[in-house]
Amino acid sequence: MISWVVFDVGGVLVDEARLIRGWADVLELTEEAFTQKLREGIAAEKGIGGTIRELAPHVDIKAHRARLNGLEIPAEADLYPDVRAGIASLRQAGFRVGIAGNQPPGVAEALEALSLGADFVATSAQWGVSKPEPGFFAEVLKATGAAPAEIAYVGDRLDNDVEPARAAGLHPVFIARGLWGEVHDPRVQGCTRVGALTEIGLRLRG
Repeated sequence: MISWVVFDVGGVLVDEARLIRGWADVLELTEEAFTQKLREGIAAEKGIGGTIRELAPHVDIKAHRARLNGLEIPAEADLYPDVRAGIASLRQAGFRVGIAGNQPPGVAEALEALSLGADFVATSAQWGVSKPEPGFFAEVLKATGAAPAEIAYVGDRLDNDVEPARAAGLHPVFIARGLWGEVHDPRVQGCTRVGALTEIGLRLRG
């Protein structure tokens, strides 16, 4: 029986639009043009880094990433509208809640400051291991103290969330929002799907 629901961050709890706009400015593209190129890059499994390198081979990605780091620190306005209600509904239904995703330094502290009601908040920067590595999900198990079959992991990506969570024995939950969710949606099979975070409790207990 599932007793824990653990959330990814970007594309699940946090809308990454500010970061996308920041990279569009760096590349001197409109937000719409860069979004389309990024969508194509995700479909080709190049990700954001590979897409940027293809668009602008001479851009110093590391330097710009450091400069844009502040855009990855979430504020209240960056949360999707269903986040607080979704977490509250899970707590009311008796689930424990965690947050764990691939995020840079500072994000965990910002999420803690938002007081979302999670039992724990952790990031790859803190753990020193990133998805889709098995070690990341081993850290999730340590943080929850639960067996894999007792944990649902909610993500927006097939490669970083659904597949590695399933391989680790967790129950994957997919939400198709954000660019990765949109692109990966047609390929995701064999897992719980939700259109909003407020649906998760009913789906898991139903």
